[in-house]
Amino acid sequence: MIICKGRSELATMREANLIVARVLNELGRLVKPGVTTGELDQRAEEMISKAGARSGFKGYHGYPANICTSVNEQVVHGIPNGRRLKEGDIISIDVGVIYHGFYGDSAWTFPVGGLDGEAQRLLAVTRESLYKGIEKAVVNCRVSDISAAVQQHVESHGFSVVRDFVGHGVGTSLHEEPQVPNYGKPGRGPKLQAGMVLAIEPMVNSKGPGVRVLGDRWTAVTADGGLSAHFEHSVAVTENGPWILSELD
Repeated sequence: MIICKGRSELATMREANLIVARVLNELGRLVKPGVTTGELDQRAEEMISKAGARSGFKGYHGYPANICTSVNEQVVHGIPNGRRLKEGDIISIDVGVIYHGFYGDSAWTFPVGGLDGEAQRLLAVTRESLYKGIEKAVVNCRVSDISAAVQQHVESHGFSVVRDFVGHGVGTSLHEEPQVPNYGKPGRGPKLQAGMVLAIEPMVNSKGPGVRVLGDRWTAVTADGGLSAHFEHSVAVTENGPWILSELD
């Protein structure tokens, strides 16, 4: 069942997502060679607690950390630990919080120092594809209009879209209906209505789309060892167009 939110619920979701946005902004500032993913997790925990929220990920189906930190070939759900970032790495940081009963959810991929041209292009195209999808998050469009916009942009630049993981509705649960794939033909799936909130999150690989999950049962990596980038916003569908809840003013 797809749950549409009212004005007061959207206002609370905006506050939840602003917490997420501020955490991501701070973590992006801290990303540099020598920093460990565990240190990023610790700083996120401090900020989330100070904001009066709690992690939306820690304990979710047994997930052990506050955020997800996926480095280089890691696609999603990388677990923070003692790994030190190196010059030329990329790191996708996914942050979710629960605030007054509602979830905020967003992700960003950051460069660690300087990047080569291919990695820079991957980050740019993935971020652009997110906003291409958001442009389609309007009343009376279909869910797959978002999907098709993402896929077309990604593949037109020679990269591939991950198919094993998709975006989703978000609200009082982290994952609500509908699913929002990053691939597909337009004009299909549920019609978008005002009050729907969607976590739109392209996951894009530099080589093939295949992934596999490591022995920790969480960390997904590219099957061919290529790089992967991940950008995500929580977006409300409104009568006035898309409202990006997880974007700072």
